[in-house]
Amino acid sequence: MTRFLVRRAAAAIPIMLGVVFIVMGTMDVIPGDPAAMMLGQGATQDMVTRLRAELGLDRPLAVRYVEYLGRLLRGDLGHSIVDGRPVSEEIRQAWTATLELGAAALVLTVVVGVTAGAFAAHWRDSVFDGASRVLALVGLSMPVFWTGIVFILVFSLELRWLPSGGRGAWPHLVLPAVTLAIPSAATIARVTRSAMLGVLHEDYVRTAYAKGAHDAAVLFRHALRNAIIPVVTVLGLQLGQLLGGAILTETVFSWPGVGRLLVQAISSRDYILVEGGVLLLAATFVVTNLAVDVAYAYLDPRVVYR
Repeated sequence: MTRFLVRRAAAAIPIMLGVVFIVMGTMDVIPGDPAAMMLGQGATQDMVTRLRAELGLDRPLAVRYVEYLGRLLRGDLGHSIVDGRPVSEEIRQAWTATLELGAAALVLTVVVGVTAGAFAAHWRDSVFDGASRVLALVGLSMPVFWTGIVFILVFSLELRWLPSGGRGAWPHLVLPAVTLAIPSAATIARVTRSAMLGVLHEDYVRTAYAKGAHDAAVLFRHALRNAIIPVVTVLGLQLGQLLGGAILTETVFSWPGVGRLLVQAISSRDYILVEGGVLLLAATFVVTNLAVDVAYAYLDPRVVYR
């Protein structure tokens, strides 16, 4: 297991290096000059040229890439070109909010998705099964930004039950977390149902029923335990989708997370902040995939990493 983890960690290094290079190259291609945007419309060409030299934007991409990697090795993500604050500090504050939103959405995804999928498989072709499949299809079809706007119109403006945005007490978390969790919960429900259908007719399930075990015990203690591998695989992918969807969700609900921070940084051409934020998201994807691989060995004794 240790050698496997070391190999996976080593394989992640070129991925991260490639992500940094792609982001830097993309920011160079995007129309607009960060120096001109910082100085405003009244800036002269000489002022823009001097600021570009101060920011290092007049140097080739390869040179700036090597310099950025050197700063990364020292743990320095640079400073925002808009407000001059350390990028690591801005990302740390925003990452706390994103983790809070992501954790709440992940809990809803697992609880709702796994439970609905397990009972839909147990009551196959029933009214509950049909309703859950229809709701899952609807949940997959609705974009998070559209769902968020509808929730704001209904629950904030019309019913006045929950706040429409911002971060504060738990009521502020309800709408963005539910909005973010709906597509992922629908996916997990469908995958869980399919996986459970493959094991509910096994001998050990019939034996558990013959011993008088309750339906819930058979479903979640016996059947789900043997059907959990594909669910965990998709759940790892859904965690990445949660982070991607958080960009839109945080923007709609004015949630001060990394997604909203990246949108603002891209709008202002704050390429240093964009590089740091994307690097953090890429690292999260890598760590998530590694955690899923490690979870296989604990969930299924047949999985052995050599």
